[in-house]
Amino acid sequence: MTKNLEEGQYIVYENDLKGVERSDQEELLKLIEQEPNTRFLGTSVGVLIYRFGRNFYDSTAVAEKLADTKEKLRQIGIQQDSLPLDRKLRKKEEKLESKVAGLERKLEFGNALMRTGNPVVILDSTLTEKTYRNLKGYLVNHGFFDAKVNYEVETKNQKAFVTYQITENKPYILDSVYTRSENEEIVRILNLNPQNSLIKKGEIYVQDNIAAERNRIEELLKNNGFYMFSRSYINYIAYQDTAAKTIRLEQVIQKPTFSEKHEVYTLDSIVFRINPPSDEFADRRVQTRYNHINFSFYRDRYSAKILASRVQLQKGAPYSRTKAIETQRLLNNLDLFRFVNITFDTLGTSLTANIFTQPNQKYQLTNQLGMTITEQLPGPFFSTALRNRNFFRAGEILEFNFRAGLEGVASATGQGVYQSSELNTSVSVIFPRFLIPFAPSSLQKFGKYNPNTRVQFGYLFTNRPEYRRNAINGLLAYNWSTQNNRQTFTVNAADISYIRTPFIQNEFAQILTNLQQEGNNLIWSFLPSFISSFSGQTIINFNRYGDFKTRKAALLRVFGESGGTSLNFFNVKSNDEPGIEFANFQWLKGQIDFRRYYPVNEKQTFAYRFNFGMARPYGVSAGILPYEKYFFAGGGTSIRAWQARRLGPGSYSPTRGTRGEYDFTTEQPAEMILESMLEYRRKLFGYFDMALFIDAGNAWMIGRDAARPGADFRYDRFYKEIALGAGWGIRMDFDFLVIRLDLATKAIDPSQPEGSRWVLDNLSFRQPFGKRGQTVFNFGIGYPF
Repeated sequence: MTKNLEEGQYIVYENDLKGVERSDQEELLKLIEQEPNTRFLGTSVGVLIYRFGRNFYDSTAVAEKLADTKEKLRQIGIQQDSLPLDRKLRKKEEKLESKVAGLERKLEFGNALMRTGNPVVILDSTLTEKTYRNLKGYLVNHGFFDAKVNYEVETKNQKAFVTYQITENKPYILDSVYTRSENEEIVRILNLNPQNSLIKKGEIYVQDNIAAERNRIEELLKNNGFYMFSRSYINYIAYQDTAAKTIRLEQVIQKPTFSEKHEVYTLDSIVFRINPPSDEFADRRVQTRYNHINFSFYRDRYSAKILASRVQLQKGAPYSRTKAIETQRLLNNLDLFRFVNITFDTLGTSLTANIFTQPNQKYQLTNQLGMTITEQLPGPFFSTALRNRNFFRAGEILEFNFRAGLEGVASATGQGVYQSSELNTSVSVIFPRFLIPFAPSSLQKFGKYNPNTRVQFGYLFTNRPEYRRNAINGLLAYNWSTQNNRQTFTVNAADISYIRTPFIQNEFAQILTNLQQEGNNLIWSFLPSFISSFSGQTIINFNRYGDFKTRKAALLRVFGESGGTSLNFFNVKSNDEPGIEFANFQWLKGQIDFRRYYPVNEKQTFAYRFNFGMARPYGVSAGILPYEKYFFAGGGTSIRAWQARRLGPGSYSPTRGTRGEYDFTTEQPAEMILESMLEYRRKLFGYFDMALFIDAGNAWMIGRDAARPGADFRYDRFYKEIALGAGWGIRMDFDFLVIRLDLATKAIDPSQPEGSRWVLDNLSFRQPFGKRGQTVFNFGIGYPF
């Protein structure tokens, strides 16, 4: 790393922060301006990549090319003045603008290789001094007024070791907080819920809490009618006692400059205007009034009832900024408008709310081409979607979807990896309301929950090495969310499918027949069948899980399903009756999926997942589930040391191969799954991240499975059948796309005899990938959870 350094230059090899006792050390570490390059075994791969890329980089040539491109762009601009509507010129201009942006980025940050890696961090005394000021400022702003910060730089072999020594001393404590205002209404509102205040007596004085409390008070008062109030009217006076190390804080609400006191504003009228897409329709306006809202449409193509259900502002009510923002969000969620703007006109203490929108494009075509993987080897996919907005002139959206994809999957008959293809097409209508018979008031009552009803018809074709499967599906689903968008609900009131398997490979058919002879009637899952179910799901998103820039995010998904419920009211033959050629199914299924994301600092995070599910057939099913309703363990988003769908169930031992090793080629359906995954993620350099992970879990049959001894769940032994896998992975995070490469090895294999299930010691330097099936390589798109 010290290669090619000039005399007097040193790389920042290590930063050390000492003396931190009560402050947040992680926050202090973030303030250090120069962070050492990430190293592995003493070498920084990021620096090596950067230096390699620099060999092919000529900044002078890039600057000349940038100047030449800018000149071409300028000439295009001159031509545009005389031919402003020329599409070819506009397209050429857009390409040149994109090229200029790319060259500017290249001139500033280097070529693609240089941007993927990172340059060596050379000690800069001005940045070290800036770090000192950052640390000192942070401590003062967090109540440590008497804190001292010193730093020391030691150099050795062109490496710099920087130590920041902090002496916190005693922090200042808030002794009292007092609010002073001549406006009794404001004082009353602030005293309603004092526990919500962010500045409390007895806590350490923190400047950030003062700023946050100012924002909270502004939001609180604006939601209680004080339209003209702003945080600038809130001042704080701190009286410092240096002997007792305490602060007496006075919160002052100042008078407005334009009147004697802050007034409460009420909504006098609401105007909803949909502007025409061009001047062509300016004279085709339609005026109507509904629910005290004055609507103005450029054409009679919109439903005032639907739009009014999304407007949370009410005539005669005090102004509320939260309701204005919620109105804007609900109207945007309709996907009917390019934008939604809300402004307010004042007359005395009365407000007129003006909602301005413009229609979105009537038709939208979206095409996607990419790579996908659900089991083993990635394959290409193509999808297209056509949207027709406002289809029935009441906010409905008509959707056509088509998707075709190829993947590589392991054959269930043990004949290697085969190509699997899937084709899926559907047509659906999304109604922006609940379709509830004999409930006319539901539109206004539930509008604030952003309700919609989806009616969908689809066709699915699956072509695997072992079988070809066709399915025709119909769906009636209700969706809604809470007002803060934290929790979403889905109820599939009717999910109906007709499934046929016109082709079954001879070898796979023989496997199913052999299983049937051993007491396992999995073959019934491949008979023609009519499947119907009722299901519900809720997802609780704590702190926006999925946006991995937030702290301590979590997600909980709860799912329940009742299949074939309507068959209880009819006299239907059971699947185990002789000569059955058409299968019927009844089952109950439930699943809980919890995910937790905990960042340690900006570079390191822990992620955790717990997944539990049960599915139980009953009635005419005669102990068999539809194949798609089984649980499967193993794979890139499950226990990664096992191939997809190949783990378990229980302690069942797969058949042995010709060399005596276990054969994991056959899928293992189960009625119960229990799995947990813990992953440590760390940013390396550029686009590259790494991960270390441990996966544990298994799947079981709830009842006895004669064909698979040890597959059933037993309380006295299930804990001995928990499979354990561990591994590491490399991820390339491009923000819009995450490519994942994971290598996992088995540590505890429940398919082995008791006493021999610890298999991690099968790894050796001579056999880095262990025995056959010991280590599994996973390729994936996106994070595993």
